[in-house]
Amino acid sequence: MLRPPSPHWLSEDPGMKTVLIHGMVMAPAFWSCFAPSLVREGRAAAYPLPGHSPWTLDDLSRGLDTAGIVNAYAKAIERDFDGEPVTLIGHSTGGFVSLLLARYRPDLVSNVILMGAFACGRFEGQERLASRILRLPLLGRHLFIRLFTRWIATHETFRWGSLDSVFDKTVGWETEETIAAMEQVRTHLLKSRAGEIAAFVSWMSHTSIIDELPLIDVPVLNIIGAHDAIVPPSHQIHLSGRLPRVHTVILNKVGHLPMAEARDKVDQLIGTFLLFGPLTANRKNILTNPTEPEPFVNALPLGL
Repeated sequence: MLRPPSPHWLSEDPGMKTVLIHGMVMAPAFWSCFAPSLVREGRAAAYPLPGHSPWTLDDLSRGLDTAGIVNAYAKAIERDFDGEPVTLIGHSTGGFVSLLLARYRPDLVSNVILMGAFACGRFEGQERLASRILRLPLLGRHLFIRLFTRWIATHETFRWGSLDSVFDKTVGWETEETIAAMEQVRTHLLKSRAGEIAAFVSWMSHTSIIDELPLIDVPVLNIIGAHDAIVPPSHQIHLSGRLPRVHTVILNKVGHLPMAEARDKVDQLIGTFLLFGPLTANRKNILTNPTEPEPFVNALPLGL
C-alpha cells in the first residue's frame, strides 16, 4: 500500500484550503516561490509526486496503480485538512493527478486549477521523451536513470534543462528568489531515487482519464500557454472540451510555466476564479490572452 505524502506547508493560516501538486521531476519547494498569492492567505500544502523526495516508495514489486495513488493523496487531504474539500492546483503531471482526484474523490475537491496539464500519459503525436526511453527493451530503464542523474547533477545543467519549458528565455522571471527555489528543487531531486521516478513515469504513460473527463463535476480553471513545448496546447484544449464545468484561458507568449512566465496575470486569473465562486454547470468559456482579470465572460464555446 502506498503511504500518504507528507505536506510542505506554504501557509497554515485559517481560510481557504489549497493543495498544490507540482509537475514531473520537480518538488514541492517549487511552489514556495510560484504559488498564487491568494492561497498564501489560507491553509496551503504542497504535495510531491510519488517517487519524488521526500515521498519515497516502500515497495515497487507490485508497481504503481491509479487506485493506490488516488487513495494515498486522499488520505493526506483527510489528515491535513480534516477531510474538508480543497482547491487543487496542479501543474503538468500534477494537473493529471488533480483530475484523477476530482474524478474518484469529488468529496475532497471544491475546485481544480490546471496549468500545462494533460489527461493521458501519451499525447497524440507527441509522447514524452521519458516515456519513449522507458519503453526501450533492456536498456530503457538504465538510460532513463542515467539521463535523469546527469540532468540534476549541477545547477547549470538543471537550469538549462528547465529553460526548455519557457517560451521567452529572456523574460525576467529569474530572480534571486526563484533561482534559490529552483536550487532547492534540485536538492530534493538529488535525494530522490531515479528508479522510483521511472516507475511513476511508467505508470503515467499507461494511464488515461480522457474518457472520464465528462464525469468530473467540479469547477475547473484551465490555464494554457499558447507556446507550451512540453504539453501540446491542442491536447490541453481537447481536455477542456470534455470537461462539463470549465473555464479555459490561453496565454500568448507563454510556455509550460505560466505561473513563472506570466506570474501577475496568473495570480489575477486564479484570484478571480476563486473569489467569484464556482462556475455554473454546463458552462464553457475560452478566453485568449486576457488583458483584464475580471469578469469571466462568455466567449467562444468549446465544441471539441
